[in-house]
Amino acid sequence: MYQRPAHPATPPTAAQPPGGVALTADPEPGPAAAAGVADEVAARLARGDAAQARAVVSDLVRHTPVLTSRSLGETCGGRILLKAENLQRTGSFKLRGALTKLASLRGAQGVVAGSAGNHAQSLAYAARHRGLACEVFMPQEASVSKVAAVRGFGGTVRLGGDSVDGCVQLARERAQETGAAFVHPFDDPDIIVGQGTLGLELLEDVPDLATVVIPLGGGGLTSGVAGVIKARRPDVRVIGVQAGACAAYPASLAAHEAREARAVPTIADGVAIKRPGGITLPLVERWVDDVVTVDDDDVAEAMVFLLERAKLVVEGAGAVGVAALASGAVKPAEHGATVLVLSGGNVDGGLLAAVAQRHETSEGRRLRIFTRIPDRPGGLARLLTLIAAEGGNLVTVEHVREAVSLHVRQTGVALVLQTRGAEHAERIVEVLAAAGYEIERY
Repeated sequence: MYQRPAHPATPPTAAQPPGGVALTADPEPGPAAAAGVADEVAARLARGDAAQARAVVSDLVRHTPVLTSRSLGETCGGRILLKAENLQRTGSFKLRGALTKLASLRGAQGVVAGSAGNHAQSLAYAARHRGLACEVFMPQEASVSKVAAVRGFGGTVRLGGDSVDGCVQLARERAQETGAAFVHPFDDPDIIVGQGTLGLELLEDVPDLATVVIPLGGGGLTSGVAGVIKARRPDVRVIGVQAGACAAYPASLAAHEAREARAVPTIADGVAIKRPGGITLPLVERWVDDVVTVDDDDVAEAMVFLLERAKLVVEGAGAVGVAALASGAVKPAEHGATVLVLSGGNVDGGLLAAVAQRHETSEGRRLRIFTRIPDRPGGLARLLTLIAAEGGNLVTVEHVREAVSLHVRQTGVALVLQTRGAEHAERIVEVLAAAGYEIERY
């Protein structure tokens, strides 16, 4: 866990004109230059450039709702609200920054980017509406639904690179070859200002705002929202949440310089950024009060909670704030509202089904058992009759005759049952055992 030390106020800088210039394939700025750009971004947010950005993107960007979560409030305490950015067009907050960036370009015929999916979708959608060609590089293991969405929005997809960072580098090289404008997924002044429009909505919609919990990947969303909020309400606490499987910010903040994290596969792939941005790191250090991490098990449970209790489809990266609150990594505000930003809802149906099935198993609502029955007519029927009598619902049954120890007149059966919960599942096992069946749970 990282906690922000006291930081001096943002130094005054000369006024900057609204918007910016195209960020092409030029090399990334060094730490000193990036820190200077960060100061410029801070000045832009302080003087209200996010409000100008909102006027530019309002034809396509939705003002997403803030929803009350009584279930989380009862479980964790405090007044808990959900900023449902998963309901944004393209399914994530990324559209805000993409449109703001495109508005700053002059004379560009096309754009190119590297992304795990959400930035790619939003950029393709924004480019189509602004009459620009769009090409994106995505990891080989990118979500099938996100790849399909990018193509559906008219973008050209190039699969390659082992991470978002690798795809960003491929995009930089492609921009150099073609002359297209390179659009970074997070480490860009206009992107950061555009994401800050979400902060304006929170200030308007939540008068008693006390704490904001934001998914933290590269830092574009966190920097933009934190900068807007801290400029008007420095008392509001801002907390960033990273996936423990790929958390570069805690070590980078402690060292006051970007450190690369060792990445492993995570369900929260949208925040799996191995290295903070040169611009976003100093902004996160300046404005974010705390950075915490959560593990994938807690993220999976948060996704199911949002699906079952809030009726919201939220991807792993978007659910990390709920995971942090539910796991105790983040404490709700004692007074005022705690807002959890649900940053995106782009998740494959197969993954969501697998997460829900896993939850049912852990809660005892899905019982998997193996037993042996006589290999003769009526043997299986007797077993299923006992299960039905106890109210168990059969999902699948499979005869198993290989790789298990069986009497010559026996067959093994593997069953998956739906139950009403752990106590009901235990009751079914007890009844079957009392009837003479040897039950193995798996």
